[in-house]
Amino acid sequence: MGAAMRTQQAAKPAIIHPFWLRATHWINAVAVVLMIASGLRIYNASPFFDFTIPAALTLGGWLGGALQWHFAAMWLLAVNGIAYLAINLFSGRLRRQFFPLSPRQFLRDLGAALKGKLAHAD
Repeated sequence: MGAAMRTQQAAKPAIIHPFWLRATHWINAVAVVLMIASGLRIYNASPFFDFTIPAALTLGGWLGGALQWHFAAMWLLAVNGIAYLAINLFSGRLRRQFFPLSPRQFLRDLGAALKGKLAHAD
């Protein structure tokens, strides 16, 4: 029983995605939540709409503050997207994951798909 416990404790879960990919994902998630919360405050500042969002769900305190949060989150999202693309490009992951086919293979598959004869694994 002791050996079985040691092997269970020693077994670590397999890492499917690299740390930088998970980090950029979570930075995007935070930026989007910030943009939504500040956008709701910007919506509340409009005199055209009768319905208002509860202040507890918004961010910024006032229209100017909400705009500052909104633009800060926008820049966070933009810089994070550029970093994501740059890391993917320089590591070769962009070509492997997003463009696995050569142009010749793509054209061959496109022709087969248009003829209704594209091979499937399933």
